[in-house]
Amino acid sequence: MKVSVSQQQLAHGLSVVSRAVSPRSTLPVLSNILVATDEGRLRLSATNLELGISCWIGAQISEEGAVTVPSRTFSDLINTLPNETVLLDLNEKTQTLNVRCASSNTDIKGIDAQEFPPMPVPDLSAGTELNVADFKEMIQQVVFAASTDEARPVLQGVNLTVSDHEISMAATDGFRISVRKARLSTPSERPVSAIIPARALSELARIASDTDEKVTMVVPPGRGQVLFHFDDIELVSQLIEGNFPDYKAIIPRSSKTSTIMATAAFQKACKQAEIIAREGNYVVRLNIQNGEEGPGSVEVSAQSEETGNSEVMVDANITGGGLVIAFNVRYLREVLDVIKSPSVALETNANNTPGVIKAVGSEDFTHVIMPMHLG
Repeated sequence: MKVSVSQQQLAHGLSVVSRAVSPRSTLPVLSNILVATDEGRLRLSATNLELGISCWIGAQISEEGAVTVPSRTFSDLINTLPNETVLLDLNEKTQTLNVRCASSNTDIKGIDAQEFPPMPVPDLSAGTELNVADFKEMIQQVVFAASTDEARPVLQGVNLTVSDHEISMAATDGFRISVRKARLSTPSERPVSAIIPARALSELARIASDTDEKVTMVVPPGRGQVLFHFDDIELVSQLIEGNFPDYKAIIPRSSKTSTIMATAAFQKACKQAEIIAREGNYVVRLNIQNGEEGPGSVEVSAQSEETGNSEVMVDANITGGGLVIAFNVRYLREVLDVIKSPSVALETNANNTPGVIKAVGSEDFTHVIMPMHLG
């Protein structure tokens, strides 16, 4: 393999794929990045067997070839090189990659590319085309609610369904549920139902930040995998097997009290309350008070024996009766962080039943939070 490539492009490509490198693997090749020529471009690939990312970059190829090199060594080296052309020259006998740039000349010992796990080739004709900006926003509005508890693998994933013109994503950790729907510009050829690891979708959202093109999602039947294809990046992930909870049965169908607040004001009040509440199990009390004349208000309060107490008043339009209810303030803040609309609605029934948070003006987003015990 003899290749010349721009340092900037190579560094960017390595930063994209290195997120899939296995930090602790018994297989040495999984700590490596595959560097291979591929139809006139240079392909970089990394995988930990659950998540795989490939990136193609423009290059001048004098000689075809492939090798895997240690991810950290190669990435750190490329990042220190000047913004000039990098020459890659592989000695196939010793599997050593020579890297030259300006006055720098480095040899890196690699492992034969034959030992690298094969990456799937998607059938894009069977895929569902998604708008990148919309899909990235969907991911951000649900992925934070997925569980990090390894004892419940199904809850570490996001339940994704596609039918006709609609795509839906849902995540829950048992204390909250986040659901986001969107319309598809082109109908899906076949229905999709899959549980995708939250981590894979977080990586996808990160990749999507660099592009505004379309992304194609392919779920090959019976393979237990999902693949997302951009023009020059592909991400493949294993699916999580199991049955996702019937979250729709938990979402309250009606409410006795609807409290509408400015998103920014409620978010600021929660951030202030969290400073005190984090010393006391993150409990925050919301005292929803109907105004006798005109708008009402919500008192957001937190107290901790060690730290003190905090109260913030937020103006609100309240329909229905007043109520005192407690929530985990971190959960409130995290959902308010992903709501884009200027106003937010909190729908409640009683202090021991779930609260529902919605973005005012949108029917596409629903977030359910279980209440905490009022001490």
